[in-house]
Amino acid sequence: MMGTRMKTIAAVARGFLRAKRGNVAMMFGLALVPLVLAAGAGLDYSRAMLVRQQMGEALDAAALAVGSTTGLNATTAQALAQKYFDANYTIDKTDFGSPTIPPLTYNANGSVTITANNTMNTILMNLVGIPSIPVSTTSTVVWGQSKLWVALVLDNSGSMSQGDASGSKMSALKNASQQLLTTMQNASATAGDVQVSIVPFVKVVNVGTANVGASWIDWSDWSKPPVTDQVHDTHQADSDSELNGWPLKSFGPGDSCPYSNSMGYLCNANATNNSNCSPDNSGGCINIIASSGATKGFICPSMHGSGTSDGLPYHFYNGCWTGTTWDNSYSQQTGSSATCNGHSASNCTCTGSSGSKVCSAKNYPHTWVANRTGTWDGCIMDREWKPAASTDYDETNTTPSGGYTNFPAENNQYCAVATVTPLGYNWTTLSNQITAMTAYGATNQAVGFEHGWQTLTPGLPYGTPSVPANTSRYIIILSDGLNTEDRWWGNGSTESTTQDGNIDTRMNAVCTAAKADGIIVYSIYVNIGGTDGNSAPLQNCASDSSKYFALTTTNGVVTAFAQIAEQITNVRVVH
Repeated sequence: MMGTRMKTIAAVARGFLRAKRGNVAMMFGLALVPLVLAAGAGLDYSRAMLVRQQMGEALDAAALAVGSTTGLNATTAQALAQKYFDANYTIDKTDFGSPTIPPLTYNANGSVTITANNTMNTILMNLVGIPSIPVSTTSTVVWGQSKLWVALVLDNSGSMSQGDASGSKMSALKNASQQLLTTMQNASATAGDVQVSIVPFVKVVNVGTANVGASWIDWSDWSKPPVTDQVHDTHQADSDSELNGWPLKSFGPGDSCPYSNSMGYLCNANATNNSNCSPDNSGGCINIIASSGATKGFICPSMHGSGTSDGLPYHFYNGCWTGTTWDNSYSQQTGSSATCNGHSASNCTCTGSSGSKVCSAKNYPHTWVANRTGTWDGCIMDREWKPAASTDYDETNTTPSGGYTNFPAENNQYCAVATVTPLGYNWTTLSNQITAMTAYGATNQAVGFEHGWQTLTPGLPYGTPSVPANTSRYIIILSDGLNTEDRWWGNGSTESTTQDGNIDTRMNAVCTAAKADGIIVYSIYVNIGGTDGNSAPLQNCASDSSKYFALTTTNGVVTAFAQIAEQITNVRVVH
């Protein structure tokens, strides 16, 4: 009986094994378990990768914050890193774990390495005894890996006093520049590895009166007499010309000053012994040439005309014609229209009438005597430009060596207040120079850019040393407007005209040449409210589009400078 049953069971078993109707479902059921486990593992590992990515991004932000902040030590760096990590790690810590940051490795002069560790709870993998997955990531930031020479070329024109609800553009510029100096200082592992120059500019740049004896100053324009009829006056100013029909030599002590102009300048009154003449002609004006005292016979013209193409608009004349002694000769006018106009009765008389009328004025031989160069206020203008010879010494960054290659001294009503600070790393001096900046005058970006380039170029005029190996040179130029006046074109109110287009063309040439010389250029256009359109010259001047900033608020100035400082000091994540 038992044997029969066993045979029956064996037969059924063999039949089951040979059966084909249910094997697919059975095999699927058996395979489902590892498939579910694999899918669960994939899900949990995907979650782990998401966590690691979020940790990495938060850690990079923390490392960059530490690397960009000055004055830290290991303890304060740790606290700052934790603060930035917490602010940027936004995943739900209940589901994905709470990362920890062990003590970081911090070198104030070079790098910071930060690690974040986490234990993430699993979901499906927990079913097979794997309750959690460790997640870890590390971020390293380095900075100051090369020597840096940076020229700050900063617009100090009058419109920089304007702004928005957050303050003036000048205040924002000063604040941003001071912060950039701090970043530069702290990016230097060794004193002198990072050096900065500052070039405030308006129509001209001020190199400082300490350079009055420098070999690279050209005094020819500063000291020469008027030689054209464009002196803002109604008369010629040349000794060979006629002043109301009379030659200049016919004017002497007691006569009227032969100059008049729409600006209210006649003859300068501060001409005592021709040594104390005010360099900006601010001493007031006289109508009658002195007939006694130290200024007897002095004729001191004041200002050149605007809108001229001779390179001297608004140029103050720095000297006087002298003529105190009558040489016993006369100049004459004849005919019915003859007159002693402008002459005193003691110097000119008329006889006859109608066509036979003769007016005779005494002649006073005149000599032009220039003011002492010690009255110079420190400003210099664009160098000589000779289109016929295709020569522009600023465009080619020519080293001054005499003649037209030197920088021409200028006395102008729009002389910059703050002076050029040559390349260096006396951070107190640099900071004081930023503080001294004042908004005043017209805009000539080209002259500022050229002198920024000169400060990064070895030799004269700024005594820049040879460029050390592994040194990157940068110019950061900021301006709030369009070019409106230089040595030859514009008058400060000629936006978007052919005059200003000529200034822009010259600026583009200077920028192109500087970039070809290896200078990396960042340009910043401060256009409050975006009402003035784009600045093509500044945009073209930048080394590439990522280095051009078009700002519409004063707050944007600080942000832009911070971004630039981070980039040029090589504060970067290297993992």
